[in-house]
Amino acid sequence: MIEPHAPAPPGTRPPWAGPPRLPVRPGTGRFLVLAGVFVCAACGLVYELELVALASYLIGDSVTQASVVLSVMVFAMGIGSLAAKRLRPHAAAGFGAIEALLALVGGCSALALYAVFAWTGDWGGMWAHGPRALLVAFSLTIGLLIGAEVPLLMELIQRIRRQDAGGAVADLFAADYVGALVGGLAFPFLLLPLLGQLSSALITGAVNAVVGGALVLGLFRGDLSRRARWLLVIANITVLGILASAAVLVDDFERAARHAVYGRDVRVAIQTDVQEVVITGGTDGRPLDLFLDGRLRVGGRDARRYHEALVHPAMSGEHTRVLILGGGDGLAAREVLRHPGVHRVDVVEVDPEVVRLAREDPALSRLNGDAYDDPRVHVMTEDAFRWLRLAPPETYDVVISDLPDPGITASTKLYSQEFYGLARRALAPHGRLAVHAGPVSSRPRVFWTADATLRSAGLRTAPYRVSGRDSGFTAGPDRSTRPTRAPQDWGFILAARRERPVLRLGTREGAPRPETLTQTGLTADARAAERTRIGGLGASTVLHPRY
Repeated sequence: MIEPHAPAPPGTRPPWAGPPRLPVRPGTGRFLVLAGVFVCAACGLVYELELVALASYLIGDSVTQASVVLSVMVFAMGIGSLAAKRLRPHAAAGFGAIEALLALVGGCSALALYAVFAWTGDWGGMWAHGPRALLVAFSLTIGLLIGAEVPLLMELIQRIRRQDAGGAVADLFAADYVGALVGGLAFPFLLLPLLGQLSSALITGAVNAVVGGALVLGLFRGDLSRRARWLLVIANITVLGILASAAVLVDDFERAARHAVYGRDVRVAIQTDVQEVVITGGTDGRPLDLFLDGRLRVGGRDARRYHEALVHPAMSGEHTRVLILGGGDGLAAREVLRHPGVHRVDVVEVDPEVVRLAREDPALSRLNGDAYDDPRVHVMTEDAFRWLRLAPPETYDVVISDLPDPGITASTKLYSQEFYGLARRALAPHGRLAVHAGPVSSRPRVFWTADATLRSAGLRTAPYRVSGRDSGFTAGPDRSTRPTRAPQDWGFILAARRERPVLRLGTREGAPRPETLTQTGLTADARAAERTRIGGLGASTVLHPRY
């Protein structure tokens, strides 16, 4: 509750504020306080971005996670500012304690969130939303502590040299906002690529603890009792010890957590500029699994089923020039190259590391049939949307969209009316577009929204699905990381410019015979997909995503 009070006359000193006892000149002390505000603001924004980034990776839907973190933190900051009013008589001790606690909570937040995801993410039941609950709890706690900083810092800066409230607030917020800018730029361009998510948070917490403790113990130690000084020293040493120990053990923690998520058969684990790439198995007769940002992209047990269903119906007509959007693992290219008459295959993949692994990893290159060694295959490292904007019109007989699930926020533009309009422009007059559109049985609204969006771009569509997985995981770019949440089918849409395409397998001489797909099964699966149709859905656009 906001307490009503009469404004104090200008220059009035609060009853708890004695004459400042500083080891430096007032001008230097004021500069040091503002420098501390700058560093603490940078640390606070790093905690915030760390939670958003990790939650988007672990939980998905970056827009939702960013909205939750930002709204909860801003709300908590207001509550923290109100609560800190009662600490103003003990501003120095209160600020020191808050910074030590903020350093501990913020520094360990990413570690705790990833641990809960790794070891309890598949529990289900009441704990199915455990990671989300922990995300809200950390956002609330960090927001409360950051909000509590402001009135205490205002009191400390006024203790050094009294000035009008407007000028003090302007100075304080200027340092705060500039620090936030530096923290916001340092996280994606410096901390994340060099240190990774977990180490970044731990080091940020250590910096926060050192600066907060040094500011209070170095500048305002005269305001603290002997007991308060020792308690603050012990608290900061304890926090730094915890953070340092975690930083030393972070690699072991990551390996253990990765084994908890992916199993103990992890062969490759790298963080590229785009995503985390993990490969398990592929040796000694064990099936290879490729995970991108925690989602099973290629499952050795059923990858052929997915890629045959995606590629072969689209290759039933003319297919001299083929464009593959995504598919850096090379498996879609493998199926395309099985068809006679293919002269050129262009693969547009945003992450060059995936292509490198598809070329160089023995198990993955064996699985894709060494597709990248074929001189007909050409790779372009580019975002699919951006590349299509510059693609020459009416160039490709077949376009295959082998992209991540439309339910992932980062992928929504790749399932938009604008994107399909660009793909339509790249198609030859009698060309065909094959789209992976997510599972039908578990998310029919997403699937039929993709169908409505294709039709809104001037394409005629023939939806179908393929069911009967060989493994509990979902192979292909669907949004799932756990067997318990694996969809039971894949949904695809075959589209053409002029007339509704016919779902059939290749009939020309020399056409390959799919190992997992038959004409009878394809027709039956198309009818099964049609029975789930949801009418009246609007098209998804870049500015109005509907997935």
